[in-house]
This record gives sequence, C-alpha cells and structure tokens, in this order.
Amino acid sequence: MFDVAVFGSLFLTLFVIMDPPGITPIFLALTAGRPAKMQRRMALQAVSVAFGVIAVFGVLGQQILDYLHVSVPALMIAGGLLLLLIALDLLTGKTDEPTQTKDVNVALVPLGMPLLAGPGAIVSVILAVQHADSVGSQVSVWTAIVAMHIVLWLTMRYSLLIIRVIKDGGVVLVTRLAGMMLSAIAVQQIINGVTQVIQNA
Repeated sequence: MFDVAVFGSLFLTLFVIMDPPGITPIFLALTAGRPAKMQRRMALQAVSVAFGVIAVFGVLGQQILDYLHVSVPALMIAGGLLLLLIALDLLTGKTDEPTQTKDVNVALVPLGMPLLAGPGAIVSVILAVQHADSVGSQVSVWTAIVAMHIVLWLTMRYSLLIIRVIKDGGVVLVTRLAGMMLSAIAVQQIINGVTQVIQNA
C-alpha cells in the first residue's frame, strides 16, 4: 500500500527545495521583535499557508495554470521578483509594516509563499501527484508533503531559541545575512525561469 521509494524521493526533493535550515535565518529576521507567543503563531501560520497552497496545487495545479494560461517559468520569475523585493527590504533594514497588518503579512508573504510554497515546491508536487498512478503512491505522496511541513514547523518553532542567545545585535546580523541569502535565491530563481523560457522558445 505505502510506497517508501515515492515517499523518500518526494520528501528529499521538497527538503532540498524548501530548505528548513536555510529558512531559519530568514524566519528569525522577519519575526524579530515580536513576542515569543506571536513568533510561534507565525511559524504555524506560515506552514499552514504553505501547506494550503501546495495542497491546492497538488489537487488542481495543472488545471489552474492552464486556465490562467500561466507557464511554470513565468511562475518562477514572478516568485523570484517577489523574493528579490523582500530581500532588498531586509538588506536595507526596511522591514517594518503597518502595526495592524505586519504580523499577518510576514506569516503569509514571504514566509508562507513564495519562500516555503515556492514555484519549485509547487511544480514538484504537481508532477509527483500526476505520476502517482495507484492509491499507495498517492498516500505516499501526501504523507511526504505532510511530513515535510511538520519538519518545517518544528525547525522554525525551535529556531526561536536562537534569538534568546544572539540578542539584538545578532538579530541585525542575521537580518542582513538573510537578505543576502534571499537575494541570491531570488536571482537564481529568475535565471532558471528565464532559461526555461529561452529553451521553450
């Protein structure tokens, strides 16, 4: 019933793409200054949003893209541009948002999407669901998706302990580091999207 090979393949693919260790400094930077309870809630919100987006695309992904006439490379370029804007804010220190919306916005964008539920993860899930031609394979695919999001939640939730150690100065350093990492991820994503557009032309 349960296909270990399918589970392992998709879980490892999502682990590499979603990169729980790499998301830690970005999460710490974006949630710095919030109360610990709020930070834990934001970790859960971000993972819930990511899971919701990936689940929707897993079930209806190809139909949604076809209906909107959106190609996968276009999705990658759009996600890269959004990440680049967030990265520039982190690098310049302009991370503040209006008080009434900042906690929700950071959990939804960019943490939930496109950082966790980015084009790479979405496309991998769409392909895995399409190739799962039996009940056992489908169960394995969705178990891998759920397991990956549990790992992401645990990584972000317990990374908050780091803030208690590094204090305010460390948070500023982590914010700049996160900005550099995020800008590199964004540029690479844009390059990949443009490359695919050229190859498909």
